[in-house]
Amino acid sequence: MLFNGRFLTRPATGVDRFALELMTAYAGPPAAGSPGAAAPATGRAAPAGLAPARVAVPPGRLRVLPPALRERVFRVGSRGGQWWEQTALREAASDDVLVNLCNTGPLWRRRQLVVIHDAATFANPGNFSRAFRTWYRFLLGSLVQHSEAILTVSAFSAGELIRFLGRPAREIEVIPESGEHILREPADGSLGEQLGLGGGRPFVLAVGSQSPNKNFGAVAKAMALLGRDDVPLVAVGGANKRVFAGGEPAADERGVIRTGYVTDAQLRWFYEQALCFVFPSFYEGFGLPPLEAMCCGCPVIVSDASSLPEVCGSAALYCDPADPATLAAQLARLLDSAALRAEMAAAGRAHASRYTWAAVGERFGEIVARRFPM
Repeated sequence: MLFNGRFLTRPATGVDRFALELMTAYAGPPAAGSPGAAAPATGRAAPAGLAPARVAVPPGRLRVLPPALRERVFRVGSRGGQWWEQTALREAASDDVLVNLCNTGPLWRRRQLVVIHDAATFANPGNFSRAFRTWYRFLLGSLVQHSEAILTVSAFSAGELIRFLGRPAREIEVIPESGEHILREPADGSLGEQLGLGGGRPFVLAVGSQSPNKNFGAVAKAMALLGRDDVPLVAVGGANKRVFAGGEPAADERGVIRTGYVTDAQLRWFYEQALCFVFPSFYEGFGLPPLEAMCCGCPVIVSDASSLPEVCGSAALYCDPADPATLAAQLARLLDSAALRAEMAAAGRAHASRYTWAAVGERFGEIVARRFPM
């Protein structure tokens, strides 16, 4: 079995986190005599009846490579990007089972598994450039039609793939994510201290990319409605001010503290110190940050849209992503009640403990064994 390791050469996203953790949880020793088999590997052995896993990567610097995967990686081809997937990766896979964990893969190949995390380019086309959505719509349509196995990360996303791409429901497998990786490293408060957030200073936390889908503008408006100048909003990611403010003047960002990029250890500190975490996204295939926050005991407010109720259950408070007043009301409840914060923190930890990467790896192995019997 060959994993598509293209994602290892680019800055990590939530989709890449899923791929990295799943591969680490699943991967067994490389096949004897295969590229990448020069030294013994650590980690869980591949399930009985499955070929050991290898990881093909394009040329270029690897952004991340855990020790458990190092001896399984081998480089192929001379170019990267989408072209590499359609040419060098296809050739390297030969007749092997090819596993693509990040939405993309070779066109018209049957013997492959593809994880498609959402159908955002169909559901929210305005969030993407015309060229990007045109290519991705064509690519996803081909992958869904021709690939032996299609996986996604929530029942919501499975329904979206059925709605937009027509794959029969019985043929789409659901495999969830986990947030436990955020507890792997001790919390690092150095950045928080530099930003004046040490000493128990209260703040509200938001984490996400620059995509308008993350709805950071609603967070800024909710904080303004709340009228608590003593409680700043800390924004991790989303460096584009006009994206964060929903295209409105930067004055809407009064009281916003931006962190820029943070490490997992720094992010853990922000989760653990925040009064609460807010995630009013319009559309999510899964929604990893709320689960990370729950693992850290941070009370969570999410939108009542897409996959978030499925993923967060009763362990979160909910708001209407189109109505910042509903977010402000939930913020007020948490800020005014230490008892509610403690209740939601405990509920979040208990809920998040149901999701583990080890279980994800086992589920993945079961699917591969059933869909690609030796």
